[in-house]
Amino acid sequence: MTVLVHRLRFATAALLTFVACAMPLVGSSRTHAQALDAPVATEAQFRDWLLRTVWPDAERQGVSRDTFERSFAKVTLDWDLPELQPPGRATPPDSQRQAEFQSPGRYFAEAQLTSLAKRGNELLRQWAATLDDIERRFGVPREIVVAIWGRESNFGRVTARHQAVRVLATQAFMGRRRTLYYPELLSALVILEEDHLSGEALLSSWAGAMGQPQFLPSKFLRYAVDGDGDGRRDIWQSAPDSLASIASFLREHGWRPEQRWGIEVRVPQTVTCALEGPGQGRTMQEWLRLGLAPIGDASLPEWSSNPTAFLLMPAGRLGPSFLVSKNFYVLKQYNESDLYALFIGHLADRMRGASAFAGEWRPIDSMRRSDIHAMQERLKSDGYDVGRVDGLIGFATRTAIGQWQAKSRRDETCYPDAGLIQAIRGARP
Repeated sequence: MTVLVHRLRFATAALLTFVACAMPLVGSSRTHAQALDAPVATEAQFRDWLLRTVWPDAERQGVSRDTFERSFAKVTLDWDLPELQPPGRATPPDSQRQAEFQSPGRYFAEAQLTSLAKRGNELLRQWAATLDDIERRFGVPREIVVAIWGRESNFGRVTARHQAVRVLATQAFMGRRRTLYYPELLSALVILEEDHLSGEALLSSWAGAMGQPQFLPSKFLRYAVDGDGDGRRDIWQSAPDSLASIASFLREHGWRPEQRWGIEVRVPQTVTCALEGPGQGRTMQEWLRLGLAPIGDASLPEWSSNPTAFLLMPAGRLGPSFLVSKNFYVLKQYNESDLYALFIGHLADRMRGASAFAGEWRPIDSMRRSDIHAMQERLKSDGYDVGRVDGLIGFATRTAIGQWQAKSRRDETCYPDAGLIQAIRGARP
């Protein structure tokens, strides 16, 4: 029997003894005893899972026995994390689908944008030489890199306090999204092996995102780079490493240096809002011939080669509209959200001196994600492509709404309200 087996079994026995001794004695209440036994039994299953499942896979990834043992020597399950499904317990309700849907305009709080832009400009000056090198090396504009840095960790001011290995192990063992987190747990062990870090140094958010760029472990292994020349990829303490790693991620996902992310435009009523999305691109000249026009002082120098542009209307006709390049969809690789990518592009523009959006975010009815989910199901059953049925109003859902409105001879808004949701769920146009 290996030393590893002895140590893990000893750790399991010690854990059981510790928890048992710590339990308050409350007579012979069976209910109380069962409530206390469940976490103890689950911890024991967890240690057995580490031994029988995680260790063989980690070894195949090149993780040494010593690294594995040190990484899990003091690790227990983190019962405070969200989205847990302990073995033997009923599946909890999908709280995400019950949450109230927030208006897109709330994502762009002016006070936050002003504060981030001000601080971002200070850091653009402070790290000018580093950012010069990053632009030469990766071809990504400094303002875009700094905007992501600001959005993800407030320029490194927000520090993680969770141990990544514990978070990832807990989620991989009994989280709702086990299949997502298990490869990330193995990647974290590879980081500890290759970068000679300790488990205590590998800190993350409650969701396992690490460092100032908020990389999951697999993203760290693939995209993190040494930006300050010290031979290490330290995205926790080093601003140059963090900035260079963000730029590395964007370049590897296809960032095109010659293009800007997008511009705000005015969309005439004669142009259907159902033309939105990455699958309906047209050349800039084609959009202009349809009547779309840049707002304010926006110019088109980066579009002179007439590349494909895409219509973006994140609130349908109830908010600002944009023409975006493929770089916008590169930003979405960092976070799969239209609003996130738009926030990054707009914040970068604000650092260059741009003004707030000209278009107004109009008030939007309060809606529950469960209602949006039901609306998506109905649209899908009627043959409309809504994308993922998830209770979120993505571009595919917005386009489907616009198509339904046109077929029903309604004004096209490409965005739901309470009445429209009921109409879609209750009638077949």
